[in-house]
Amino acid sequence: MKIGIYGQFYHENSETYIQLILDALQHRDVEIVIEENFLDIINLHQDITKNFSGVKTFSELDDSYNLFFSIGGDGTILKSVTFVRDLGIPIVGINTGRLGFLATIQKEEITKSLTQILNGEYILSERSVLTIETQPHNSGIEPLNFALNEVAVNRKNTTSMIKVETFVNDKYLTSYWSDGLIVATPTGSTGYSLSCGGPVIDPNTNSIVITPIAPHNLNARPLIVPDSSTISLKVSGREKSYLVSLDSRIATLENETVIIIKKAPFTINLVQLNDDSFIKTLRKKLLWGEDKRN
Repeated sequence: MKIGIYGQFYHENSETYIQLILDALQHRDVEIVIEENFLDIINLHQDITKNFSGVKTFSELDDSYNLFFSIGGDGTILKSVTFVRDLGIPIVGINTGRLGFLATIQKEEITKSLTQILNGEYILSERSVLTIETQPHNSGIEPLNFALNEVAVNRKNTTSMIKVETFVNDKYLTSYWSDGLIVATPTGSTGYSLSCGGPVIDPNTNSIVITPIAPHNLNARPLIVPDSSTISLKVSGREKSYLVSLDSRIATLENETVIIIKKAPFTINLVQLNDDSFIKTLRKKLLWGEDKRN
């Protein structure tokens, strides 16, 4: 078995959990390959006892990997997607941060959960991905022109609203006067879109949600469309440019640039333990049912 490991090491006491992970893998017939920058960070921490002089590193992945371990929070998982891309390698999110909504393993249960995964006691949760292209095509977004959570347009260098002309399957929907607009997958429905009033969508649902950010017209509500739809956005405003973000990656586009958003031809596989589910995660992470009256 070959396992890639990636992390950003932003969280307090992360070295404790990394040590637990490495100890668990050392007792199995596992080839460990660590992302090169992450290994440099690990080597700076003397609290981690393993000697990494013989450990391989990667800067890019290929299809020889059986699993990909993402150590950190949801942001680290989103960054991991840029390594995995369309290779289909299952991602194991190991939460060493706070919420960790997308994570497979919580830091309090690392050893037990890793044993289950290495024994093959898990299922794969297929997650849809959005891809974008721009007209004209010299936007600089490629080749990482995809997002697991959402594509969002936001105002830049101004407090003034922007106008987002929105089309669905080449049919005019509306022009949102707002701080921006989010186009999210079901996976992303519990992220930025949710904080802007969007609905929670089960990851197995074949849909996309369009959520305005602080719209001027209070009648502008989130809209769910089939994920077979093509969504086109044309942004204008007082400034000459605006921001487009794909998960955590941001680029600047000139006004009148058209963004075309579609479902990508590939999916991302997130590892899910057999006794976990999206419904269970909602209760645990979003504290559904925590009202003392229930």
